[in-house]
Amino acid sequence: MDNTYERLVDILTDKFEIPAAHIDPQATLGELELDSLSAVELFVTLQDHYDVELDDSYASPDTSLETLASLVGTQLAAVRADRQ
Repeated sequence: MDNTYERLVDILTDKFEIPAAHIDPQATLGELELDSLSAVELFVTLQDHYDVELDDSYASPDTSLETLASLVGTQLAAVRADRQ
C-alpha cells in the first residue's frame, strides 16, 4: 500500500485507538466502529494533514479504508496538478 494508506492506519491506531489487527484495506468505517462523529473527525484530520478538501458524503459507515485512501490520493494529485 502507499503512504496515504499507511498514514491513515497511523491515524486510526494513534488517534482513534483502533487495534492494528482490525485494520485492513477492505475494512469499512462502520466495521471499525467509527460513528458519524468519529468519521467526520477522521475526515477533518486527513484534510488538515494533507491540506485537501474531501467530499463529506464519503464519511459513511460503508466507506472502506481503501476507498478513503484513494480519495485522498486523488485530491492530492489534483492539488499538485493545479500548482503546476
